Amino acid sequence: MSLPPENVVTIVRDGTGCLVQVGGTDQSYVDLDDPTRLEFDYVQRMADVIDLLGTAGAPMRFVHIGGAGLTLPRYVTATRPTSAQIVLEPAEHITELVRAELPLPRRSGIKVRPVDGAEGLAALRDGHADVIVLDAFDGAQVPAHLSTTEFFADIARVLDERGTLLVNLGDTAPFVWSRRVLAGLRSALPQLMVSAEPATLKGRRFGNLLVVASRGEVPSADLRRRAAGSPFPYSVLGPAEVASRFAGGTPFTADDAEQSPAPPHGRTSF
Repeated sequence: MSLPPENVVTIVRDGTGCLVQVGGTDQSYVDLDDPTRLEFDYVQRMADVIDLLGTAGAPMRFVHIGGAGLTLPRYVTATRPTSAQIVLEPAEHITELVRAELPLPRRSGIKVRPVDGAEGLAALRDGHADVIVLDAFDGAQVPAHLSTTEFFADIARVLDERGTLLVNLGDTAPFVWSRRVLAGLRSALPQLMVSAEPATLKGRRFGNLLVVASRGEVPSADLRRRAAGSPFPYSVLGPAEVASRFAGGTPFTADDAEQSPAPPHGRTSF
């Protein structure tokens, strides 16, 4: 049975690099020879944060909500060997193709479960994870049910007391949707940091907002130093700046949740 166009998976090869597209939207870039090569700017920002957590190179417990090409789990395997990683990816046809065409390294420690993020998270014990990465899209939009206070409360439950959440959001100024998401996050994990391309923060273009949330301190100063030398220049807003620039949102609940805004017409990546 053929898949609807929005679910069709395509792998475009470029030497050892491979671009994974779902429904025409760029979802992942994987370099089989060098898993530390990160072509998407927001993925590099996620990696920068992960590098700063805990002891450099030491294994940690990860839960990834959203899988696609498994780019970030591969990065963690390369930079923090023996880390335990669970990936919650409901689209089994994507995982099957990726495993066949872009095989994981042996003894990677990556376990993919074919379940929705909310369902998979609910099955995990309290304090299971040191790091949770929420990078889940339906096409080019974040599903509505992954933006609610109820969902964020369950994330906080699964995180260790000193754990960290990374969230990839797609939005544009004046960030009405993201303000509501951040308000919900703050209720569960009060310390928030946001990074983005300067053009996105200034309202010049649609783009990715990477949110880092925790009960404790977030590494704003260290990340600013990373940003200064990054191949993809980006800005970092600490907790006080986030509270000021992204104030005024009413948290989403299960009764009124909305998916994230769609990127500009015809755009296949952001």
